[in-house]
Parts: sequence; C-alpha cells; structure tokens
Amino acid sequence: MNSHPRSHRQARFGHPVLTVTIVLAVIAGLAFGGVALAKRDNSPAASWQAPESASPAAAATGKPVEESASVESISLSATGDIIMGSAPNKLPANDGDGFFDSVKKGLASDLVMGNLEQPLTGDTGTSKCGSPARANCFAFRSPPKYANHLVEAGFQLLNTANNHSKDYGTAGYQNTVEALEGAGLEHTGAQDQITVVEIKGVKVAVIGFSPYAGANNLNDLDAASTIVEKAKSEADLVVVQVHMGAEGSDKQHVKPGNELFFGENRGDPIKFSHAVIDAGADLVVGHGPHVLRGMEFYKGKLIAYSLGNFAGGGKTLSSNGVLKYAGILHVSLTKEGEYAGGKFLSTYMNTTGVPTRDAKNERGRELVNDLSASDFDDTAVSIGDDGTIKPSA
Repeated sequence: MNSHPRSHRQARFGHPVLTVTIVLAVIAGLAFGGVALAKRDNSPAASWQAPESASPAAAATGKPVEESASVESISLSATGDIIMGSAPNKLPANDGDGFFDSVKKGLASDLVMGNLEQPLTGDTGTSKCGSPARANCFAFRSPPKYANHLVEAGFQLLNTANNHSKDYGTAGYQNTVEALEGAGLEHTGAQDQITVVEIKGVKVAVIGFSPYAGANNLNDLDAASTIVEKAKSEADLVVVQVHMGAEGSDKQHVKPGNELFFGENRGDPIKFSHAVIDAGADLVVGHGPHVLRGMEFYKGKLIAYSLGNFAGGGKTLSSNGVLKYAGILHVSLTKEGEYAGGKFLSTYMNTTGVPTRDAKNERGRELVNDLSASDFDDTAVSIGDDGTIKPSA
C-alpha cells in the first residue's frame, strides 16, 4: 500500500466513458479510497452523465454555451466555506431540500468546487467539544445524505483541508469520505493527496492545504512546493485550495506575515500563495477567515485570498455585517495555464444561513474590489460592473 495517499481520477467530461484509478489513502491509521464515481459498479469503467460546460459568462446567466470543436480553455468555479447545518438541532428547513436553489445557476462551470467546512456523519461519540460541549467550541455535522444536496447544487469536488472536517474525529472524517464518494463527488485535502480530473482533454490536479494534522501543511513551504511540483508532473493545471488566515469581521485585509488565531499559526497567506505558484500552481482559492478578502495576480496567476462564508445552514455561521457576504469565483484557464478570463458573482447568507445570490446589489463584488485595491496596489485585480476580473494595471 502506498503510504502517500493520492486520489487520481481521469474523467473525460462530455464523453460517456471514464477510466478510474483509486490509490488508497492512509489517514490517521485508517485507509480509504480517494475518489468516487457518480455511478459505481464493479468494473474498471463506469458511466457518468457529464455536467453542461459553462463559461464564466454563461454561469452568470445560467445559459449553456455551445462547445466549439477545439477547446481553448476550461471553466472552473469555487466557493468559500460551506456548512449545510448541524445535527441534531440546527438543520435547514425541509431537511435541506432546495438549500442551494438560489445559487445553483451561478455555480455552473466545467468543474465546480467548494470548501466543505463540516463532516457528513452521524454522532460518532467523539465530538472535539466533548459532552456536554465546552463553551466557545463549535463542532458541526450534517447527515451523510446531505451529500446529495451538494450534487443537486452542481458541486463536483469538495475540499476537506480545514479545521472542522474532523469535528467528530477520524471516524467522522471517514464517514464524510464515504458519503461524498457514495454520491459521486470528488474530494481533496488529505496529506499528500492529489485529485486529478480530466476535463475536455485537460488534466486538472486539485490539492488542499491547511495548518491542521492530516492535511497538507500550509506552513511547510518546502513540502507544499514539492507536492505542487508532483501534481504539475501529473496534470496540465494545478489548483490549490487552502484554508488560511485568521478569522473574524476585522480580518478582511491581507498583510505580509503569519496570521495567528487563538494560538494557531494559520499561515502567511501571501508567502504561501506565491510559493505554490512559483512551484507550478495555476490558481489559488483561499477560505477560512469567514470574510471576503482581496485578490491579486502574481506572475499572471490569480489568487483569491478568501471567498467568505458561502453557507451556514441552521444559523451555524454568523450573518452579521460583513460576515454574511461571499461570492462565487469563476476562472477560465487554457491548457497551458494562461488566465483566459474570470467573473465574480456576489452571494450572501440570509438570516438562516442559506446561500443567496446577490444579483441586484453585488455587495461582495464591491468589497473584493475595494479590498484588492487597498491591499495589493499594482498586482490587485479590478472587477468590472459585469463582474469581469482583470488585472488593475
């Protein structure tokens, strides 16, 4: 058995047949598979109904785009923190049915990614907060069947490298992996795990980082660079998902240096992001501070330092002030890793934590524009009135 877990799936989206290779992962002494199919069987090949291809422009309208014979770029979309609820007493209305309806069209792209900030598990009896729960300690869990709500929304790949994925211990994490794979969802975030998908002939590797045990360590820049280089050798494009930075309504700005939160070293967001791009990453998607942060281009690669609170079902996340604003990031990349365009679609959590499209006011867009200009000067992004993301200079 390989001691370095690596999820490696090669799927030809838009074609009925895909080939799957699963290398078992070892997480805290438990082995589990890294990838699942939407439809499983016992044969080496299984069928998948691929999602509609959508460019950033199409995602804004929900209308599919006619695919050309020669694919010049692929579209990726990403969100920040996702909590659908917390059993047993803080679950969303209708048991989560329709939870993502307001944002479903805005998510549409060739590869839809999100940060799953909770386990999908029953009560394992090992809550990190103990029983009764310690004061100011938060442990979230939703029923495993809620993985189907992610599928209905259009998500295809979830990051699990964060501070809540093991709220109910290793068993809860294992249950999450089984729930995601059982629903046909891909995931990344375990230490040394590289998840590779093939989209219209383009291989995309996605890697998750955080400062927590069992995940790729964002504070070990040498190790981070090594795994990115490895991913680049296996794929055309490398996307980094990273849970980094201190959290709170006063943590919107990105500054040089390490960020500490209750004694935890949550990384140096700028140094880390630049290091993984130097090693070969083509896009960095940040989350963790629970607020939106600015974006910049570094060596032609886009860095989104935090996409905010996308969902906090059952009022699990605060929707006060700036904590409720978030967005859906859309990025198109060529096979060579060149930035081919992007959009930012504003969202917010309503009073019960349900993700809601903010098409009328686009408040998140305004926040990101202002924060980018304030924090990054010449490298800042500029977001147009239509949401288009471009270099400011």
